[in-house]
Amino acid sequence: MPLTMAGLGETNSIKRISGRDDVRRHLENLGFIAGEPVTVVSEFAGNMILQIKDARVALSKNMVNRIMI
Repeated sequence: MPLTMAGLGETNSIKRISGRDDVRRHLENLGFIAGEPVTVVSEFAGNMILQIKDARVALSKNMVNRIMI
């Protein structure tokens, strides 16, 4: 299921990243790789602030939909 379905404060493990190669590479550079735990910190109109490793990253709903948990 896409990460947009995760609840606030929920920690999930990333299963895979979908999309074009450049999109997957961009998310990988931000720390979104398979097996990595990710926590939903905040959500507003589908856009999310996510805790990944020791950083918080804000992503649009379009990008978050590409992250499968």
